[in-house]
Amino acid sequence: MFEPSHADKTMRVENFLIDSARRLPNKTAIIAGGDRISYGELDKASDNLAASMVSEGICAGDRVVLFMSNCIEAVITIFAVQKAGAILVPLHDSTKPDKLSRIMKNCEARAILSEEHLLPNIDGVREQVPSLIMTINVGNKTKQTACRNFSFEQATSHDGKPPENPGTDLDLSTLVYTSGSTGVPKGVMMTHGSTVLAERSIAGYLEHSEDDILLSVLPFSSSYGLNQVFLALSTGATLVLEKSFAYSQIILNKIKEHNVTGFPLVPTMAAMLLQMKNIKPDDFLHLRYITNAAASLPVSHINKLQKLFPMASLYSMYGQTECKRGTWMPPEQLEKHPGSVGIAIPGTTAYVVDEQGAVAAPGETGELVISGNHLMKGYWNDDEATKKVLRPGPLPGQKILHTGDLFTADEDGFLYFVARKDDIIKTKGEKVAPREVEIVLHELDEVGEAVVIGIPDAIFGEVLKAIIIPVDKIRLDKRQIMRHCARRLESFKVPASIEFLKEMPKLANGKIHRRILKQQIMESVA
Repeated sequence: MFEPSHADKTMRVENFLIDSARRLPNKTAIIAGGDRISYGELDKASDNLAASMVSEGICAGDRVVLFMSNCIEAVITIFAVQKAGAILVPLHDSTKPDKLSRIMKNCEARAILSEEHLLPNIDGVREQVPSLIMTINVGNKTKQTACRNFSFEQATSHDGKPPENPGTDLDLSTLVYTSGSTGVPKGVMMTHGSTVLAERSIAGYLEHSEDDILLSVLPFSSSYGLNQVFLALSTGATLVLEKSFAYSQIILNKIKEHNVTGFPLVPTMAAMLLQMKNIKPDDFLHLRYITNAAASLPVSHINKLQKLFPMASLYSMYGQTECKRGTWMPPEQLEKHPGSVGIAIPGTTAYVVDEQGAVAAPGETGELVISGNHLMKGYWNDDEATKKVLRPGPLPGQKILHTGDLFTADEDGFLYFVARKDDIIKTKGEKVAPREVEIVLHELDEVGEAVVIGIPDAIFGEVLKAIIIPVDKIRLDKRQIMRHCARRLESFKVPASIEFLKEMPKLANGKIHRRILKQQIMESVA
């Protein structure tokens, strides 16, 4: 496993950019819409912004909120915060004022960098966050308030030098708030060292290089989205940014236009791609790899993606904000181990334990645990929650991350996601993992997206309900779906009811928001 023995100034996130800018100053680093910026320009702009923030009172360890969409200014901000020795707090640009205020108060934010069209969301927040001393926004609009306000152009236009010694690898780099799918978001603390080690591992198995062109629509508020910035800039690649996947054809056009070699997605994006009728496999021969990490892909989706993009290696992965990435599936093993999310990423360990903490036997369901120096330091100001998931390991000083996810492992050690512990449905005296039923539903070509939830029942405790989005608004026969499930599943795993929807609530990272979906379904039948 990775074992840095002392504080290391070279293992800091800002060096991803600094080192690549020295090697490739004139190469295009970021493309966003019609805008481009070279590595040298990006490095200089982030220097200036870091110097401006420090001159206005931002100190080492201060929390700086990034509240922007995917744009060049956001990438400049990411590295400026690191160069200033501060801690980046990336938030989704759709975050509502009450949640924005709650998070900023929780981390005692000192600054927020945003965009002009988002200022109405910030106006009511400034007075509620007494720690806030400055705001910087992309655009010319400013407002007189108790804290200082600057335009992004002002903050980056004057030559400046960031601190020569911003800190070491032991300092916090980012504070990423979890999506909060099961409750109040928690701030995940990642150090510079843990981030660098994780990125080196990921870049290694993806064989990433400066020849790659990476396209990402993933928000920087998610660990998976932020990873794309670090992956591209640490290897000297070019990163193409898009703000959403709402219009799939536009994304596909961008992939062709820029000869994109790497494309990260989530299952909902895969489902949208697979519904498109005009994709020709020979249109994307330059696409070298596709990754998935937010939630595991159904085997049927993997098979269809491989046919649509025959030249692309598909990397099915598993990760949490608390460790960035936990496992990766070598593409050549997909056929031999269908449905697996692979093995531990290089330099780490990942295995399944039973309720007593012993390593589970092959095929036995237990909790996935992960160890390595890529783990989070803990949850911000929440020692109790930290102790629940970061527990002592067998070695002195070792910490083990208890993921809260149920897995199995096969005889070869390949890992298979079963369910979140909280998602397990208890019905008719049995325990059902929703994913097992969802996989069977996805075997039907007419099913675009499928989620299985538990609905309270006076006799059985809970019964299964399947929520389905049909492909191309096709009219599906509920009886046909039931018969298909009955042929493939035990009787207690067959959904008691089926409901068709046009869309499902999504988290900012693209995952289906199961808690809100269940809440909506329950309210509709109340």
